[in-house]
Amino acid sequence: MQPADLAPRAFSTSGLPTARRVELWETHNATALIGLDVQASEPLSATELNLHLPRVDLARVRGSAHVVRRTRKVIERSPTSAIAVYLTLQGDASFECADGTYALRPGNVLICDTDQPFARGFKYGLEELVIKADRKALPDIPQLGRPVIASFRDNGAVDRYARALATITSRAARTEQSLPADEGTVLDLIAVLAGGRAAAPATAHRAAARSYIEEHLTNPGLGAADVAAAIGISERQLSRIFAADGTSIPRHILSRRLHLAYTLLSAGQATPGTVADIAARCGFTSVTYFSHVFRQHFGHRATEVRRSAQERPSP
Repeated sequence: MQPADLAPRAFSTSGLPTARRVELWETHNATALIGLDVQASEPLSATELNLHLPRVDLARVRGSAHVVRRTRKVIERSPTSAIAVYLTLQGDASFECADGTYALRPGNVLICDTDQPFARGFKYGLEELVIKADRKALPDIPQLGRPVIASFRDNGAVDRYARALATITSRAARTEQSLPADEGTVLDLIAVLAGGRAAAPATAHRAAARSYIEEHLTNPGLGAADVAAAIGISERQLSRIFAADGTSIPRHILSRRLHLAYTLLSAGQATPGTVADIAARCGFTSVTYFSHVFRQHFGHRATEVRRSAQERPSP
């Protein structure tokens, strides 16, 4: 699947009949994310960027003040065996469930089960990132009797896994130069955050390694030894962890660099420079090698992707 096939799709209540905005917002979310009952005292103004992967759905949501509820009736009407992750970017929020009521601030991440009733309130509006992960892809996570809450920025103790999850999701769920998220990394990060100390050590190490790779992807010298040293395990142990997942550190790094390059090449005039310049920016030291592996991976020449993007008319 090419990155161009994973571009986020937008839905907005702007321009919709005022009387039907809530209804159409509910319908959209029931299909794209999670079925909810929505209440708004004023005409709902909301937008959502959605990105669908085989086992994970990502979204960036902005909206005016409203309340959403996932009641037993909604769960029966719109069943979703999944884990939901909410990363608050702007606006205070509340989360109410059988365990109690929680106040969330920008920089908080909350993880919960979608088959348990809850309500969320946004008194002054919101901007957030949302992840819905299929429970079958997270078999080791037990039922969450209470939500898991952590911080990904400037809220006391920042959780490195939460910060990595926020960074990856934010890069994927945006309109300009969205970098397709690596689904395995997203799932590993959720597993570690939701599982806590019960998370498998191999999963935690793999999540930390993949997150480190995302942060240092453009460093041409990045290799297995650097990654292993950064997360505090031996290179041999790290290689075994990736081999058990059917890949290796070099192959994973190469794949992520190629996806980054595709994103930049297909951005047209928004990304200055030649194909060689872009290859270098993505950590490749040889444009010949880059051109070869790019065509092998995507089935198109890098120059063709670049030319097609530059010839597109400006929006």
